[in-house]
Amino acid sequence: MLWVKSLHIVFVASWFAGLFYLPRIFVNLAMVPAESVAEHARLVLMARKLLRFTTLLAVPALVFGLWLWLGYGIGRGPGNGWMHAKLAVVVLAIGYHHACGRILAKFIAQRNTRSHRWFRFFNEVPVLLLLAAVVLVVVKPF
Repeated sequence: MLWVKSLHIVFVASWFAGLFYLPRIFVNLAMVPAESVAEHARLVLMARKLLRFTTLLAVPALVFGLWLWLGYGIGRGPGNGWMHAKLAVVVLAIGYHHACGRILAKFIAQRNTRSHRWFRFFNEVPVLLLLAAVVLVVVKPF
């Protein structure tokens, strides 16, 4: 079980590293002047590669998490309300990841309407999600 838990932690940390950085690329993309085609293309390429890599890291993070939950019974049974809350955080993280993909598609199509300031706030969401997940798993408040 410790191997599975270790791999889960490594892949979650890696997945979130991508979720931390991808919106920073969006901040830069939102600031690119319309006439700077090469800069836009370079940042889009970086974002596409990062999203693809981040998605590849999310899959084993989720698989190892499910293995811990379903295979070893971590968080199952009475008195494990924290796990329900953590699963809600995981669903929100998956939704955030999906939203990043949709935002990138808008940048590729050059249809972004949001400002770099909006993306600076959007960039903070995965920090809050990771904080919530870690507190729920370590503290187990309910």
